[in-house]
Amino acid sequence: AKMAAAASDLLTGWCLFGLALLAILIFCWVYVRKYQSRRESEVISTITAIFALAVALITSALLPVDIFLVSYMKNQNGTFKVWADANVSRQIEDTVLYGYYTLYSIILFCVFLWIPFVYFYYEEKEEDGGNTCSQVKTALKYTLGFIMVCAVLLLIGAFVPLDIPNKKNSTEWEKVKLLFEEFGSSHGLTALSFSISSLTVIGMLAAITYTAYGMSALPLNLIKGTTSAAYERLENTEDIEEVEQHLLRIKSKCRDGRPLSSRDRRTLQQLEERLRTLRRRERHLESIEKSWWIKFCEAIRPLKIVWGVFFIIVALLFTVSLFLSNLDKALHSAGFDSGFIILGTNLTNPLNMLLPVLQRVFPLDYILITTIVMYFIFTSMAGIRNMGIWFFWIRLYKIRRGKTRPQALLFLCMILLLIVLHTSYMIYSLAPQYVMYGSQKYLVQVRCNFFGNIVRSLLYVRLFPFNLDQCVVTRTYLFLHKFWFFSAAYYFGNWAFIAVFLIGLIVSCCKGKKSVIEGEVDDDDSDMSDDELSVYYH
Repeated sequence: AKMAAAASDLLTGWCLFGLALLAILIFCWVYVRKYQSRRESEVISTITAIFALAVALITSALLPVDIFLVSYMKNQNGTFKVWADANVSRQIEDTVLYGYYTLYSIILFCVFLWIPFVYFYYEEKEEDGGNTCSQVKTALKYTLGFIMVCAVLLLIGAFVPLDIPNKKNSTEWEKVKLLFEEFGSSHGLTALSFSISSLTVIGMLAAITYTAYGMSALPLNLIKGTTSAAYERLENTEDIEEVEQHLLRIKSKCRDGRPLSSRDRRTLQQLEERLRTLRRRERHLESIEKSWWIKFCEAIRPLKIVWGVFFIIVALLFTVSLFLSNLDKALHSAGFDSGFIILGTNLTNPLNMLLPVLQRVFPLDYILITTIVMYFIFTSMAGIRNMGIWFFWIRLYKIRRGKTRPQALLFLCMILLLIVLHTSYMIYSLAPQYVMYGSQKYLVQVRCNFFGNIVRSLLYVRLFPFNLDQCVVTRTYLFLHKFWFFSAAYYFGNWAFIAVFLIGLIVSCCKGKKSVIEGEVDDDDSDMSDDELSVYYH
């Protein structure tokens, strides 16, 4: 009966996983179609963007599954379930591990081969115009550079030393080191782990840039809202009249046949470009005033404020938890040579306190972890959407509704793939013990003295601190800390993340309301691009 109940639970879990996968694919299709340009859309770039975005979301969902499986092996009283013997638990761990390897291999394939090939193929198509064979050859030539980088990372990973320097000898520390050695030797995929860790460092830089800013910009934009379309249209009409009067004054100088000076010609050209932009704004604002979607958004304005306040509270909770976790590592870890890894927590944080409370009511703790992961993903999307895609100080692409170029969508999906790799370490930083062991409890044998008689077999249930002999470690934790030098880089990256979030929060507070057509109309847009947004406004 117990085995049948366990099988039923697992079947239900697989059904829920299938529904979640379907929901992810639908979301990715809607998201990509919402932002891609109608005039420049290509089937191959659209499919690549949807696939890469789906892989990013599925990979991010693997962390809650990993935590759930190690927790599901044990009862609430700290004993293993009947079906969870050594062989079954090992099979479950291997299944999760192979799931990580599969998804991470797909990410390597996307980042180093498929996305670069599609990007360069489309770039060559714009320049060449029609020779498919030439486009494929040129795209492969440029993609070869990415493949060589991947090969170098795999070779380095295959021979990199895994010895973790140890300055503070302890029994628990030695057990963790043995876990790492078993993890590496039994599966022999060290090279893949090194490559993924290298990409995770790049994802850390992307998270510092985009996720930290998105966590501050998204809530405050919801709270402040946008300016009124009617008010903006009135201001825009006044600007048009002012520019037209200025144009008339300049043109009046050449009525008697005299040529304009070079300065006046430059000014005339700038004013004509400015007038074209203002008239495009006028058409957009007129469409927005008649849009049923904008009217609906105005009706739910109070709900947006509530969501904004909730998101800013969550962002502050994350920041405080991350700060306390990093401070704990700075004070109690073995230092740089150990990757700032600590066994247990000495300084608790709000999230670590909240999760054990939620564990009492299934499945509130898993809902919270899933929500945190999705929050990181969506704030990353918001950060990329608000900032655009930059290479140092050069803006490469803008992410705009209905007007995003295929190359920009490919860049967006690649950045999200890299951020997702770093998300697992961010969650570990917020709740280290929960990510390692989930809601597992274990039995502790104590010696009690009753009326002079010592009883040695009394057992009681404990949740924290952990016990490596009686608890199963998540595969996520072993993957994150396989290389101590990457763990050290993540530690310093967390401090940079906190600093960028605080700077972004100050900047977002000082900025005024966004325009209702923020980023939709630019000077370099063509008049044909006005038709692309009519789908959303009518």
